[in-house]
Amino acid sequence: MGLLGNIIGPIATLLDRVIPDPEARDAAKLELLKLQGSQQMRTLETQMSAIVAEAGSNDPWTSRARPSFLYVMYAIILWSIPMGLIAAVRPEIAQSIADGMNAYLAGIPDPLYTLFGTGYLGYTAARQWGKAKGVEK
Repeated sequence: MGLLGNIIGPIATLLDRVIPDPEARDAAKLELLKLQGSQQMRTLETQMSAIVAEAGSNDPWTSRARPSFLYVMYAIILWSIPMGLIAAVRPEIAQSIADGMNAYLAGIPDPLYTLFGTGYLGYTAARQWGKAKGVEK
């Protein structure tokens, strides 16, 4: 079982925090248990082991790449606050900026958005795993 047991626990804990609806959360946990012996779970194990290895790397470029990517995405999302202020003062300028940003964001390939979601969930699960093992604070 090894890494598999180590993955299911943190993911189940993550589901408890992320999914507020008890029925939906239980359904997600049931699907996780169904995946336990499948090829998808073995793929997930491989991905998680890579994420854990990256997080524990002594190379600062490797261990900080995932959190840095998340910080960039946070900055992009938080840009909506100053945009709201600009819109209150100069709506036409805000509209032009929004049109430009929408054109830019629409140009980003879908796999990059998928990478963001995978990275975010993987980073969270790896942190949970580290905390459960007592490696991280």
